[in-house]
Amino acid sequence: MSAGASVATAITGSGALVGYLPIGFPDLATSIDAAVALVENGVDALELGLPYTDPVMDGVAIQKATQQAIANGFRVRDVFTAVEAVRSRVDAPVLVMTYWNPVVQYGVARFADALRDAGGAGLITPDITPDSADDWIAESDRTGLDRVFLAAPSSTDARLDDTVSASRGFVYAVSTMGITGARADLDAKARALVARLRAAGATGPDTIAACVGVGISTPDQVAEVLGYADGAIVGSALVSALAQDGVAGVARLASALSQGK
Repeated sequence: MSAGASVATAITGSGALVGYLPIGFPDLATSIDAAVALVENGVDALELGLPYTDPVMDGVAIQKATQQAIANGFRVRDVFTAVEAVRSRVDAPVLVMTYWNPVVQYGVARFADALRDAGGAGLITPDITPDSADDWIAESDRTGLDRVFLAAPSSTDARLDDTVSASRGFVYAVSTMGITGARADLDAKARALVARLRAAGATGPDTIAACVGVGISTPDQVAEVLGYADGAIVGSALVSALAQDGVAGVARLASALSQGK
């Protein structure tokens, strides 16, 4: 199987809803079913998280889920099994969100080849910046995979320029400083950050899109974000729904969130 469609193709029109779930939670088969249910209920693009032993940027809900996946025997190769299984059932781009160390341990070129062959769209890499990602930039160019880097309110204008230039698919705009997790109110810094990304060249589907994540958990928040950004990313709320009510629960929340598009 060749690399999946670029995620940029899913971020058009009125904006995209991007959903995150960890691979292997509560078990591999259920995580695949849950990811499929997201797309079947209005999610435009998927982030599948690779469980990691030191998830320093993840909130409590995601940490608990990934720890359970690891305790249940998750292995890195399960990422490719999950991506291929999801892509065989739904036609939506699938990005893998991963800390960098597991990719290095697996082998950057080997990981890129396996992700492309499984039909994956690319990687979101929260803990590396473009100036430290030469190996990944080279391998993603070779394999045609998207590469999504993060931008934060604290980023300098020069760093935002570098991030926009290096990213492919979209730039992940972190709406608040700190770890992930659903919040009642989105940080107003998100709007300012997207404006700065626009100034750096993130102007939408014609170049590189800006998607906002961290803290989005309601349809109203999705609508608010899509008023100024190209995509809204929901993670912790979906993970909590899966933990509490299984695939049916995550499907219901995805359907509700999609009403904000």
